Amino acid sequence: MNIPHIPVLYNETLDAFKNINNGYIIDCTTGFAGHSNGLLNQNENIKLICNDQDDEALSFSKNRLKDFENRVIFNKGNFEHVIKTFKDYEIRGVLADIGVSSLQLDKLERGFGFESETLDMRMNQNQSLDAATIVNTYSQVELERVFKEYGEVREYKKVASLIINNRPFTSARQISELLSKKMSKGKIHPATLPFQGIRIEVNDELGVLERLFDSLEEAKLKNCIVAIISFHSLEDRIVKNYFKKWSKSCICPEGVFRCECGNNHALGKIITKKPIIPTALEIKQNPRSRSSKLRIFKFD
Repeated sequence: MNIPHIPVLYNETLDAFKNINNGYIIDCTTGFAGHSNGLLNQNENIKLICNDQDDEALSFSKNRLKDFENRVIFNKGNFEHVIKTFKDYEIRGVLADIGVSSLQLDKLERGFGFESETLDMRMNQNQSLDAATIVNTYSQVELERVFKEYGEVREYKKVASLIINNRPFTSARQISELLSKKMSKGKIHPATLPFQGIRIEVNDELGVLERLFDSLEEAKLKNCIVAIISFHSLEDRIVKNYFKKWSKSCICPEGVFRCECGNNHALGKIITKKPIIPTALEIKQNPRSRSSKLRIFKFD
């Protein structure tokens, strides 16, 4: 079958789970099943829970993984819920590739791309909030928040004003063309960061990621590898902070003269002191991997 996607940090991700010989690995963001297929081939004794909120991704993955059907459970839903859904299973690994999938980026009708004639950006097409609502109805203050906090746009006030003064918009292409004309050119397209901000707002991406981590913590998983692939600094900061929190043995307030908490609160250990990043060869073969970072934690 034609595989329209190259999974990022593929070998490095498989290596993270290579010693798991039983139980279940949850692929929180299955997409086109690139990582899932590799895990099923590599770890012959494990079973996989393939989760995605996109119907098209699940349909493709079911077909791709049909030879492993007795080892795979497919689940439709946002990954913030998947740990609670399968909390009674013997979970030995959790993988989340939290970037926008190629399925969503490459299909212009999904509204993620600069040339798209629609204005959507919903990962779950059943939800009501979309990019058109944000762009055409948010106030100046609300748009500034989106572009500053989620897009990390330096000229966030100017971008918000441009949107306000030129709306309504019916397509992503209209916005990207406007920003190309009115914003200074840099190393990346002027619409890249504003689009990032809109997309994160539409899908509540940071909130969803934090709730995934909260559910992992609440599940009290044992002997479990957690591997997270992120694509921008906002996501990576959340991953790094949770892993740091989970690895702390002493949780006494700062400034306490002597430890009074028992110094035994670590949930596990950080496997990657620094994030794993793609090689120059991978970036050349798959430019979308450029900003990806893999961090790994092991629950004891």
